[in-house]
Amino acid sequence: MLVHRSSFSQSLRMAGLLPHSPLLKLSSSSLLRRSHPSVPFLYSFSLSFSSLAAKKQHKQPPIAAVLEIGGVKIAKDDVVRESDPSNNVPDAIFSKLGLQLHRRDNHPLGILKNAIFDYFDTSYSAKFVKFDDLSPIVSVKENFDDVLVPADHVSRSYNDTYYVDAQNVLRCHTSAHQAELLRKGHTHFLVTGDVYRRDSIDSTHYPVFHQMEGVRVFSPDEWLGSGVDATSYAASDLKKTLEGLAQHLFGAVEMRWVDTYFPFTNPSFELEIYFQDNWLEVLGCGVTEQEILKRSGREDSVAWAFGLGLERLAMVLFDIPDIRLFWSTDQRFTSQFSEGKLGVKFKPYSKFPPCYKDMSFWISDAFTENNLCEVVRGIAGDLVEEA
Repeated sequence: MLVHRSSFSQSLRMAGLLPHSPLLKLSSSSLLRRSHPSVPFLYSFSLSFSSLAAKKQHKQPPIAAVLEIGGVKIAKDDVVRESDPSNNVPDAIFSKLGLQLHRRDNHPLGILKNAIFDYFDTSYSAKFVKFDDLSPIVSVKENFDDVLVPADHVSRSYNDTYYVDAQNVLRCHTSAHQAELLRKGHTHFLVTGDVYRRDSIDSTHYPVFHQMEGVRVFSPDEWLGSGVDATSYAASDLKKTLEGLAQHLFGAVEMRWVDTYFPFTNPSFELEIYFQDNWLEVLGCGVTEQEILKRSGREDSVAWAFGLGLERLAMVLFDIPDIRLFWSTDQRFTSQFSEGKLGVKFKPYSKFPPCYKDMSFWISDAFTENNLCEVVRGIAGDLVEEA
């Protein structure tokens, strides 16, 4: 079936794909880009109804015109601006703002967040200040410049980041709040929130997910007399802290540290644990770049920072096979989890196998793959997968 993009919605309905299922699958093995004498390019892909979908599609709830996050009201027109050429936030992404799954105590993400909070409260006598309701709209400076992301880094592109306008974005990471909190004088803090990156969708990728950022600042009197330099002192404390966190979440597991690179820490590490016969990356961390502390008025200090993805850990701890399930409102999913019960194993509830269909349609030369994915999801639902 060959269809022009302008008639894509009609063609999906003719093919029987709408409105019957909100969960479809794009197979990249059949996603082809071919030349044609009359139009620039052809995309061809196969769609499948996933077994995760309910037998009957429920209508999508209406998108709220105004959200309130952290006491601040955010109107849809503040985020989705069709008249602004620099804006690339679709309705489907705006609909996720304000849901704040990490603040729901009976949700796997909220349960995991609270378990991490409990560890830091116990280990540090409640020294860590917790932030989990900060606005996801941040400036380009906060999101990139303040954490030393290079000016030519690919993450700054419109193909990778959701821009509200030329100067503001939906945060790509919770690190976007780090510099501001340091300037305000915080020395121990945890930031949890929903983050946004333009991405394909499959069982392990979604354009909205949740992160937690942790930062601890040391003053000179804490490492002087220890016999080691400031960087080594901070790195040692960081590893001890995060090894304790891994044991708190996963029990007595084998761990290893892997050297890596991040623009905002040096040295930088990744922590891996041996879990269910595989090495699993748990988080990234490191000693904060001195330039970040200097800009925040703390040039005489040293600090460590870590960042972890809540979905990644929750999928392992709760045996959740697909990242899209976190957004489900189906009681067969939500009723399986309770406040304070970390590690309850998810029980699949759908018995329906996938049903594959193939489609192709024409696009312009300027149409990028992420734009393509969002057009498809805007019509067929936000659970369209590119595998």
